[in-house]
Amino acid sequence: MEIDKLKRVIRRNTLIDGSRRENDAEHSWHIGMMAMVMAEHAPPGVDLDRVLAMLLVHDIVEIDAGDTFIYDQRAVERQSALEQAAADRIFGLLPEDQAKRLRALWDEFEERTTPEARFAKALDRLAPIIVNHHNDGGTWALYKVTARQVLEKVQIISEGSPELGAYAVGLVESSVARGHLAP
Repeated sequence: MEIDKLKRVIRRNTLIDGSRRENDAEHSWHIGMMAMVMAEHAPPGVDLDRVLAMLLVHDIVEIDAGDTFIYDQRAVERQSALEQAAADRIFGLLPEDQAKRLRALWDEFEERTTPEARFAKALDRLAPIIVNHHNDGGTWALYKVTARQVLEKVQIISEGSPELGAYAVGLVESSVARGHLAP
């Protein structure tokens, strides 16, 4: 019952057609599908099932903490403490064995210490870049985000997949060239 609340957490990013903002459940599904389609860009030996599991739980904490807009520096500074408290509460609702397993997946995603976590985080960062590229700048234009700000976030994509990092850079450069992202 608790995770149904994820459908009510509205993100800043819109759907590709720009018709409305997406919710966290849609985002989690979308990047799970991206993981399956883009698995060939994962580092050798990456356990795709583990990546998918991380992607399913990575935003669960936003039920309590809300979605943090990556370009809002003040919100980002508060994010960790809010999400840790949310993780304690939400994973604590589960039986001990499930709580331990799912919390470990969430912690692994957040810490990015494994190839699986780095690939999962890369996909999480890439999804909004793809959307904004394909909807004339979307939230970048709305919130006056610059290419420099976006490129700072691309480093995490490159850590998870150099190929996807290069792809993200290309999308940013193309968006600037088309006038949909300020330099």
